[in-house]
Amino acid sequence: MILSDRDIKEYIKAGKLVVEPIEPEVQIQPSSIDLRLGNQFKVFRHMNKGYIDPMFDNIEQYTEDLLINNEDKFILHPAEFVLSTIKEWIEIPDNLVARIEGRSSLGRMALLIHATAGFIDPGFKGNITLELSNVGKMPIALHPNMRICQLALEKLSSPCVRPYGHPTRESKYQMQRGATPSKIHMDREFRRNGD
Repeated sequence: MILSDRDIKEYIKAGKLVVEPIEPEVQIQPSSIDLRLGNQFKVFRHMNKGYIDPMFDNIEQYTEDLLINNEDKFILHPAEFVLSTIKEWIEIPDNLVARIEGRSSLGRMALLIHATAGFIDPGFKGNITLELSNVGKMPIALHPNMRICQLALEKLSSPCVRPYGHPTRESKYQMQRGATPSKIHMDREFRRNGD
C-alpha cells in the first residue's frame, strides 16, 4: 500500500521518516515526496581502457567531482550519463520501502532519473544517488534545488528483520553523502582471499 500525503506527513511528524530539509507545502504530493537536485555531480572521464571490470575496478577512479553553485546549472548533453544526488537527507524506517521515479514534466524532456537503482531499502540512511541520463536530442539544463524526482513509500507486510545498515548484512551505501559511484567491487562474490 502506497502512503498518501496524510500518512507521509504523519510519519515525518512522528520522526519515523526523515526527509530534511523539506518544504511540506511544495514537496509533499498526493502520494509521494518531490526531492530536489543537489549541487554535486560525478562525471565519468574518458579513459584509455577498453572496459570497466566490476570485479577489480574501483569506479571512483573513472569519475571526477563537479560542485556547482546554487545559482549555476549543469548541462546534460544527449547520450550523456552522470551521477548526482538529492539535496535531502533521507532515513527510511524498517516497515517502509521507497522508490524514486522521475517527474513526468522532466521525463517529457527525455531526462531519466535512474538506470536501475530506483529501489530504496528499509533502514537506508543518506543522500540518494541519482543516475541521470539524457536520452533526447537536446541538452538539458539541470539547476540545483529544482524538484528532480519523487519518492513513493510503501508499507511492508511487517517490519523487516535485517534492514539496510544492519550489522549482519552488506550495506555499502549506508550513510552516503553526495553522489556516490558504484562499489560493486566490494560485493562478496568479488572479494579475493576471503577478505
